[in-house]
Amino acid sequence: MRHPSASITLILTAAIALGAATCLAQPAATPAAPGAANAQPEGNIWQHHHVRVDFMGYTSAYTCDGVEGKVRDILRYLGARKNITVEAHGCPHGPDSLEHLLWLVVDFDTLAPAPSGTAAADLVPAAWKPVKIDAQHPFFMGEGDCELLDALKPLVTGNFPVRSFDYSTSCAPYQVSMIDFRVRGEVLKANRGHDG
Repeated sequence: MRHPSASITLILTAAIALGAATCLAQPAATPAAPGAANAQPEGNIWQHHHVRVDFMGYTSAYTCDGVEGKVRDILRYLGARKNITVEAHGCPHGPDSLEHLLWLVVDFDTLAPAPSGTAAADLVPAAWKPVKIDAQHPFFMGEGDCELLDALKPLVTGNFPVRSFDYSTSCAPYQVSMIDFRVRGEVLKANRGHDG
């Protein structure tokens, strides 16, 4: 008659052997490729946007020509296609007169996921790129641009593909500060040569 402890030992040995065989039979997990978390997105197309932006500046004033150029620069920096159209209205004394109350009509294209069945020739290769906007960066921004950046916030956050995005504005009327606006994060930008 077999001793009970011998039976338990035999069962444990069989279980260990079966587990080892199962592990050997399963393929080893493939390690993630370096930079997999930052893998480049595929299947993007240009998507058109038509947006009105109202600007009321207590501290800052812009000419119609000047604000058109600045908004184009900001949108281009954030990855909009080159064919941006910005029309400023509210300069009754001419495009070079400084105004505190303006409205902008903006037409621009940003990247969006391509619908299934999109032809390969229509896809736009792109990558996530870091962006930084404050009173000193990029070169076209300045200390007095907080109110304009605040007015553009719905346009940017609602129409651009972004991730880990922090868009902060804290504009105090009749005051200018180096730290009253700050944008940090990543935006999806077309690769060089595909952004026209």
